[in-house]
This record gives sequence, structure tokens and C-alpha cells, in this order.
Amino acid sequence: MIKEGLLPIGTVVLLKDSTKRIMIIGYYQRTSDDPNKLWDYAGSLFPEGYIGADKVFLFDTEQIEQIFMVGYEDREFFNFENETKKIIENGGEK
Repeated sequence: MIKEGLLPIGTVVLLKDSTKRIMIIGYYQRTSDDPNKLWDYAGSLFPEGYIGADKVFLFDTEQIEQIFMVGYEDREFFNFENETKKIIENGGEK
């Protein structure tokens, strides 16, 4: 079962139908190809990290097959998670 709510930055996951792990580096991204689609997460290859904009992967929670490590969580992260949840519940798209 995937953790309810946002996974913190630094979390390492494996996506369904994938063999390479991804580390979460951001949230709620859009692309110019489909500006109406709001993705849950942005990630980079693990352990390589960010190696260029063409190697940033956008994915949703439902695509996560396995969590290898959960990133750092503290009060600032939980405040951020609560604020983004409120925004989405009050008219956001996710």
C-alpha cells in the first residue's frame, strides 16, 4: 500500500512496468504538451539524480509500484502537505 498523502522529496520509488528507480524531486507539474494534466510528482533517476530537463519524469501516485525509501519529513513538510491539500480541495485539479 502506498502512503496516503504526499510522499516527501527524496523518496525513492519504482514505477509500474519499470526497472529503474526514481527519486521524487517535485510536485504538481504540467507540460506544454498537455497543460490541462497536473501530475502528482516530478522525479529524477536514482542514483544519478538530476541530469537534465529531458530526464525529469512526471508520474502519479497510482503509477508507483514500490517505495524503497521515504524522504525526510518534518513540521515544514507536513505544513506544506496540508496547505497543498487545502488548495486542491478548494478548486485545485488534483
